[in-house]
Amino acid sequence: MSRRYKRSKIGDSADLLKQVVILAIIVVAAVWYYKSQNDNVEVEVEQTIDLTPQQITSLKDIGEWEFLSIADEEMVDTLRKGIFTDDQLVRIYYGTLRLGINMNHAKEGWIRKQGDSVLVTLPPIELLDKDFIDEARTHSFYESGKWSERDLAALYRRAYNNMRRRCMTRANIQSAEDNAIAQFDKLLRTMGFDNVIVRMDNTNAKH
Repeated sequence: MSRRYKRSKIGDSADLLKQVVILAIIVVAAVWYYKSQNDNVEVEVEQTIDLTPQQITSLKDIGEWEFLSIADEEMVDTLRKGIFTDDQLVRIYYGTLRLGINMNHAKEGWIRKQGDSVLVTLPPIELLDKDFIDEARTHSFYESGKWSERDLAALYRRAYNNMRRRCMTRANIQSAEDNAIAQFDKLLRTMGFDNVIVRMDNTNAKH
């Protein structure tokens, strides 16, 4: 009788141990689930991002931002009639025209939050470097007679105007605008903004 009684006590202890283990598993699972739910809520809260004055300042501090570079060359010539012979000068000019935006020209309120979106109005595309001709590479292709600094300056102005007119076309400006919108959209999304609307401010644009 006593032996059967002892085996029963051992069995009851094993059942009790199983129940304790099962209860502990349930408690751990409940705690884990509750914590994971709280973590998810915290992530959702972090996704709501507001524009700060520091962010706006950092974006304006970009300054000049190039979106299209065009290498060009121009050959210009001039002829001077003489009594016995004519003098001629032919020069070749090289230059690189950089099209982009200058964030210092952005107007007040150029970036703002509207609902869950960020609205951006970028300054117009402009020629970033006005002195785009590389004078170190400029050389005379043909030269006869003597020419003054005034003559050389006149040729320079012709080459400058021709290169600017040929490169600052509507098609090139549009290409630079498309690049600007795409790059700024990408930049803001990396900063955590999901809904971004970027456009160009072409009012009173000077090219």
